[in-house]
Amino acid sequence: MTDQNPISIVFEEELQRSAAYDGDLQIGECEYSPSGNTWSITHTGVREAYGGRGIARLLVLKVIEAARSKGVKINPICSYAQKMMSGKDDFKDVLYIQ
Repeated sequence: MTDQNPISIVFEEELQRSAAYDGDLQIGECEYSPSGNTWSITHTGVREAYGGRGIARLLVLKVIEAARSKGVKINPICSYAQKMMSGKDDFKDVLYIQ
């Protein structure tokens, strides 16, 4: 039996981000900036000790899920979101094309 808390990923619209928590400790975030009908993902980061677990991907997916539910497009400005979303059929419906 372990005492470890599972990592939770939550959408925090009032803070314009999704966030990852290990218990009460925030360990990562995916921040976006809304403008009209578009959200620009400006930063995705995870604490170094939690790297390599796919947390950054889950953070971006949480913002994508919220954008879809609100009918807005995503402009992936941060390099991680760009790499994750560009050229992928899974995200065509939500990807902002300039």
